[in-house]
Amino acid sequence: MDGRKEPEIAHGDPGSPRLSGWETLCLAQHNSGYSVDGGYAQYALAHGDYVVKVPEGLHPLDAAPLTCAGVTTYKAVKVSGARPGTRVLISGIGGLGHLALQYARIAGAETIAVDVTDEKLALARDLGADHVIDARQQDVAAEAAKLGGAHAAVSLAVSNDSFRAAYAALRRGGTLVLVALPAGGTLELPVFDTVLNGTSVVGSIVGTRQDLAEVFALHALGRTRVIRESRRLEDVNACFEEVLAGKVSARLVFDLR
Repeated sequence: MDGRKEPEIAHGDPGSPRLSGWETLCLAQHNSGYSVDGGYAQYALAHGDYVVKVPEGLHPLDAAPLTCAGVTTYKAVKVSGARPGTRVLISGIGGLGHLALQYARIAGAETIAVDVTDEKLALARDLGADHVIDARQQDVAAEAAKLGGAHAAVSLAVSNDSFRAAYAALRRGGTLVLVALPAGGTLELPVFDTVLNGTSVVGSIVGTRQDLAEVFALHALGRTRVIRESRRLEDVNACFEEVLAGKVSARLVFDLR
């Protein structure tokens, strides 16, 4: 949000997204690469009210993924209600999921990591997941049920099937947090089961400036690891191909130095 235009909804409304700290829900926001020119460049212009300073000593190539994947999954884990005594399932251990898993562990939750590639499952184990489910060979809901079911599931895999599996893995009173945005993504909910089980389904969109400041602070303390590979800006088109082919371990970062 570049702040060039004051959202009309904010004036005189103490519950407005801007004044309540939920600027990500503002109806008049401006987003770089969408309504504002920017992206894949050496420099960018932003409104001072909507940027967060990178702490001294934090590597810029770590800061870049944290301002996207980090803040997005940190907010999603917050929304999930993760805390000691809860069990949180992370669906998709990639650029977002590897950080979501770490935030859930920091929150004190028991963690279940779900993916469909050997590399991502190995990454989940390396990052300390308490349980790992291979969705290619195991029934996600059945495996989660053996553990008592998930109090919350954070859906980060770009797949309708993964949404359904995450929903089915919830215990009574559980919360499904939708983050991934597959093209034409849909989720059909069984009304009967949703009502009787007291299930909540919520969407989580990026995170706020306060969330990002907390993400930076955690990383500066050494509490999180960013799994990344660096590339040159002139190779941007090849990077798209790598991502689409599933050849990226977690996050690609352009090194402009």
